[in-house]
Amino acid sequence: MPESEYPNGDYFPGRCLYPVYLSVYLRKCSVPETKERLKKAAASLEIADQLSKFPRQLSGGQRQRAACARALITEPALILADEPTGALDSGNSRSLMQTFIFMNQSLGSTILMVTHDAVVGSYASRVLFLKDGRIWNELHRGDRTRQAMYHEILNTMAVLGGEADVR
Repeated sequence: MPESEYPNGDYFPGRCLYPVYLSVYLRKCSVPETKERLKKAAASLEIADQLSKFPRQLSGGQRQRAACARALITEPALILADEPTGALDSGNSRSLMQTFIFMNQSLGSTILMVTHDAVVGSYASRVLFLKDGRIWNELHRGDRTRQAMYHEILNTMAVLGGEADVR
């Protein structure tokens, strides 16, 4: 959409995040509030310097963080995340997971995430393991540290991946 056709004739900063901005606008948030939310989301996901670019000009990781911003800016009750760190380096993965923790603790958002990465899973308060389409096991963080949770996930994955009937 050309800038001249944006709602209210207002310039929406951030071509890569235009769908984000539009989703908040359609919820009837004020322009200043929308701009503030966009600024916070872009800063927390380290893409503030990419706002003037089109999606095709972004790396896979930057596009993935822009997708997360679309979830973050609307402050949803539920976030469905399918391998959210798949295209991210370790630093950006950590930043994204910390953003999810903030959203869960501060905004009350529930994050339902699919991952094969034990490090990413170690951020969760509850981990379900699936085998053959059924819940096979469940871990609750409780008072465990992230490191302890990580090791528990690895131990469970080792048992899950093993075949008891191998001869």
